[in-house]
Amino acid sequence: MKWIHNQQERPNDDAYLQFVSDEELTDIRRFHASFPQYKQTPLVSLQALSERLGVKSIHIKDESQRFGLNAFKVLGASYAIGRYMAQQLDLPMREVTFDALRDPKVRQQLGDVTFASTTDGNHGRGVAWMAHELGYRSVIYMPKGTTQTRLDNIRKLGAEASITDMNYDDTVRYTAELAQKNGWGIIQDTAWEGYEDVPKWIMQGYSTLAQEVIDSLGDEHPTHIILQAGVGAFAGAMVAVFLRAFQNPAPKIILVEPDQADCYYQSGVKGQKVCVTGDLNTIMAGLACGEPNPAAFDILTSHTQTFVSAPDWVAATGMRVLGNPLGEDARVISGESGAVTAGLVYTVCSDDRYADLKEEMGLDENSSILLISTEGDTDPVMYRSVVWEGRSPKPEQEA
Repeated sequence: MKWIHNQQERPNDDAYLQFVSDEELTDIRRFHASFPQYKQTPLVSLQALSERLGVKSIHIKDESQRFGLNAFKVLGASYAIGRYMAQQLDLPMREVTFDALRDPKVRQQLGDVTFASTTDGNHGRGVAWMAHELGYRSVIYMPKGTTQTRLDNIRKLGAEASITDMNYDDTVRYTAELAQKNGWGIIQDTAWEGYEDVPKWIMQGYSTLAQEVIDSLGDEHPTHIILQAGVGAFAGAMVAVFLRAFQNPAPKIILVEPDQADCYYQSGVKGQKVCVTGDLNTIMAGLACGEPNPAAFDILTSHTQTFVSAPDWVAATGMRVLGNPLGEDARVISGESGAVTAGLVYTVCSDDRYADLKEEMGLDENSSILLISTEGDTDPVMYRSVVWEGRSPKPEQEA
């Protein structure tokens, strides 16, 4: 693993955190609660693991139970589509519910709408699910290296889905070009010049997850929040909500990425925004993104303490640790992108070779750690190959 302490000074104000107001937080959660599939996902206490690793507590949010889709991404996709439709209908979001969007009168007003997106799996599945539930067409493009299982999961929801011969970021550009040409509504979780609203709505949609965590923790106050990043939309949304809720002192934010797609780590090294190119070949498919989301970049580079670049074996370790709990700890089925933060915590607290990273992160017997398992076994074949068959190199095999 590689890591770097963020040298950027933290801003004196919280301007970067105001991408969602208190009123909007209420409206977003109310919108999601209007779905018949909605229920709060569990926040699991891993007390036995905490004792083994010598920290005060570890809590992990289990998103494998979200809307039956095995991942959190549907929160952003569904809210963005809701906002898109509300804008077309000239309705305030506080009046929009799941049932209202399914009203045949809405379909008559909007006509035929096609929603398009690029995805490594979970985001596109959320877009396809929401479009299917509302009776609209969806077109999803996936980067090379995407597994057949992830493609099939999206097609089962009625989407027209295919795998390109391009990496993630190039596929995003390809989808955007087709959307503009065909008049599709593009629901993408990264921003570019002239396309800022929808990515912001997606980030805002993720806030329901953060609000649930805050409710579940009650009076407990995490000292460390460890987040995974692809384009950074999820992590940026979490930081924005959590740092408003947890203050005096603010928790330390640690950001971890695949070492083959570590644009935030590389940006920390260079002191400026850096994009990673190439095949982005990692088992952490949901994090295989080389270009930071501009809407999240300022939040994360302003408030992250440490950027960590992690090889695949860190994610694999987390999958095995969470899937084989100690004592009375609950089992958490966590996929490659969901488990990398748990793998990071386990490694730095149990392997003396990472004592300097443990010190950098400030982990000790007083640490209360918050993790989010963003996905379950969204690719069961991959999950079993890692957990059963030991896929991914061991630390001693690193070059």
